[in-house]
Amino acid sequence: MLLRMSTLLLKTLREEPADAEVPSHRLLLRAGFIRRAAPGGYTWLPLGKLVLDRVTAVVRDEMTAIGGQEVAFPALLPREPYDVSNRWTEYGDDIFTLHDRRGGEYLLAPTHEEMFTLLVQDITSSYRDFPRLLFQVQTKYRDEARPRAGLLRTREFLMKDAYSFTLTDAELASMYDAVRASYQRVFDRIGLRHTIVSAMSGAMGGSASEEFLATSDVGEDTFVSCTMCTYAANTEAVVTVFRGSPASAGPLTVHDTPATPTIDSLVDLANDRALEGRTDWTAADTLKNVVVTVRQPGGDEELLVIGVPGDREVDLKRLDAALAPAMATLFDDFESHPDLVKGYIGPQGIKARYLADPRVAPGTAWLTGANEAGKHATNVVAGRDFTPDGTIEAAEVRAGDPCPLCDGTLTIQRGIEIGHVFQLGRKYTDAFKVDVLGVDGKPVRPTMGSYGIGVSRAVAAIAEQHHDDRGLLWPDEVAPADVHVVAAGKDGQVEAALELAGRLAADGLRVLVDDRPQLSAGVKFTDAELIGVARSVVVGRRLADGIVEFRDRRTGERSEVALADVTRVIRDALG
Repeated sequence: MLLRMSTLLLKTLREEPADAEVPSHRLLLRAGFIRRAAPGGYTWLPLGKLVLDRVTAVVRDEMTAIGGQEVAFPALLPREPYDVSNRWTEYGDDIFTLHDRRGGEYLLAPTHEEMFTLLVQDITSSYRDFPRLLFQVQTKYRDEARPRAGLLRTREFLMKDAYSFTLTDAELASMYDAVRASYQRVFDRIGLRHTIVSAMSGAMGGSASEEFLATSDVGEDTFVSCTMCTYAANTEAVVTVFRGSPASAGPLTVHDTPATPTIDSLVDLANDRALEGRTDWTAADTLKNVVVTVRQPGGDEELLVIGVPGDREVDLKRLDAALAPAMATLFDDFESHPDLVKGYIGPQGIKARYLADPRVAPGTAWLTGANEAGKHATNVVAGRDFTPDGTIEAAEVRAGDPCPLCDGTLTIQRGIEIGHVFQLGRKYTDAFKVDVLGVDGKPVRPTMGSYGIGVSRAVAAIAEQHHDDRGLLWPDEVAPADVHVVAAGKDGQVEAALELAGRLAADGLRVLVDDRPQLSAGVKFTDAELIGVARSVVVGRRLADGIVEFRDRRTGERSEVALADVTRVIRDALG
């Protein structure tokens, strides 16, 4: 491969793009890899498409290595299969829907579980047809409310989705492990530092669920890891442990607590008045009760009250993950519900459904609202004075929280989701009543796994992890070229650079050559650093002596090399 910058569709930018929020967005625009085409949609320019294709090739390579077979479905799909699975309703506003000229309803596919299931139903009939691992690399569509951060949150994106079909749970677990290991190889090859964390299945359904997160300060996902063991989880999936022991408590006592609608004001008053003879009250001794409206995919709504320790906030992302596919919003129409006294809500005698944090364990006593304006109650004991309708993981997770598996504590990091694996079980084969003939001649229902990699998002994640203050710095496996040849001068040096580039390409290297005749060496060097090919060859002043300069930006090495040795030096550097 030989790319000449004099004819390449490329425009680098000197100024920072005004709408670029994160380094990958800024650098991919400045280096001429992508251009914005629409809100949440980007055009891949030649250099960007080369990187995207390199990432895709690695994904395909590792999937086929474990027996995956590639198929390709349309993105425009009819409504009917999604009605059968109920996901037309569950997805709600997150999908693009449209009508054809005859009034038929369609969607632009966000995922393809239904279509893979129908395909297997159509072409398999016996246990001899299993196990199967099918995958595709295809554009997906989701109506993001707030597309942002360039390729990290878009409405149209390239994804590899794979689905396994097996006849036993043991075979599912084996296939899941094989794909999980292949993902690790993919991300290692394309240079992404990542952590595998426990995750929620959400609208996908299923049991076991893990995310692959590329560590990055700009990641929208937060995850925890333990200081002592291997536990790691997305904060939405963190399991809360209660290791305290309930203390003895007196009878529930109601106190006048005027002008205390907030936890801070309540704690101050409790200490000033020495309620229950104490002056050491903290927010953690109080029970905060947050009212939300839960909207089901079909449109039905209900009020829900969430009880959390007063030193914690309700994390709406954790709450939505726990309630999926329903969504929750904070309730604020208290005038329509006089039984819910804003700032003074307690769980005792509450009429709405009430779910409590796991720390609100039976026997724990709390300072909380008395359901009257200006009144709170002490010694409100879980299991004695109120009984929650269940527990819910909705409170914010903090660094220093106890690990659920050992005596260690949790640290918090940020990451970009680049892959997700699920053990789906039989959710979709049940929905479509997929049965095949088993070994014993009786019907067997296949069980499924679902495995996704965000291919275009992975490009952005690589850019986030592999750049410096001068520009991008691509890992060798995904770089748009193996070497960047730069003609530092004009006239003879340009011709010599083209000749050298042609020879390197003939030797099997992928070559980008800057043969633009009217630009200064400084501009060319700046663009080379911005574009981010790690190795470059500068054809400059010592050309007459048969010498060029080899630069390795990753190591900082600069050395003079004879023209005859350039191929060998580059191959040695590439390993």
